[in-house]
Amino acid sequence: MNKVIRIGTRESQLAVWQATQVQNLLTQHGFAAELVYIKSEGDIDLKTPLYEMGVQGIFTRSLDIALLNERIDIAVHSMKDVPTQLPKGIITAAVLKRASYKDLLVYKGESPETIAHTPLTIATSSIRRKAQWLNRYPHHTIDNLRGNVNTRLQKLADSHWNGAIFAAAGLERIGLRPENSIELDWMLPAPAQGAIVVACRSNDQYSLDACKPFNDEHTALCTAIERDFLRALLGGCSTPISALASIVDGQVHFEGNILSLDGKEKASIEKTIAINNSNNLGVIAAKELLENGGQVIADKIQHAK
Repeated sequence: MNKVIRIGTRESQLAVWQATQVQNLLTQHGFAAELVYIKSEGDIDLKTPLYEMGVQGIFTRSLDIALLNERIDIAVHSMKDVPTQLPKGIITAAVLKRASYKDLLVYKGESPETIAHTPLTIATSSIRRKAQWLNRYPHHTIDNLRGNVNTRLQKLADSHWNGAIFAAAGLERIGLRPENSIELDWMLPAPAQGAIVVACRSNDQYSLDACKPFNDEHTALCTAIERDFLRALLGGCSTPISALASIVDGQVHFEGNILSLDGKEKASIEKTIAINNSNNLGVIAAKELLENGGQVIADKIQHAK
């Protein structure tokens, strides 16, 4: 008799949407599944900036504990929130096909892209977005914005801010992308942004086999390269590190960068390699970046903490 796979999820609208997609995929492949709601520390504290909260695993720790305690069988995460080193006893069961990796600006009034020389106030809790925005618009002010997608949109509407930065995938998945939004094509995303990952216990072969059919190999490869880059730079959510790998005509194209906290300094790397030789691309790119200006920036960030 098939058991019911218990899917652990945070309670936000976006988290539940993602977990429901996994539930539907399991059902399509003949596996019964149910959602189990778990609160995370990141959901409880909506005031402290993410980079002051220990950050690594802030949205995944509670689900990790539930997994290891066998309260749930699998956990569903936005992959960019998952630490590059998984806890002992937990492994990746599947990576879903990636949605949009882009960041977008939800703005009030006239689009800031048309008034780039006007002093504006933009809101985000992401230190990566803050650094890239200030690198491009050093005369702007950045304010902290926390909460789930719905909360952040409401805070923006109620505030004096000129705009706020969101992940396009998050808004689009739950049908909340406003008309007054533009994609920031120039902004490099967080490693694994736009991807959903399913985790399970390493000794749970049943759940691992159940998730295997909907693992997207290209997304899994690209996000692994991006996360290798992040790990090799010893970065987390408190470090302005960005990375994007994409597959075109049998080759992997990679872009990555690291910025100073104030956005004034930036080191970038760009490489293209055959897909068959791409396993160590993230690590190789990180080493080259460190040798070409990245180490100086990384040291300054470390000393600032």
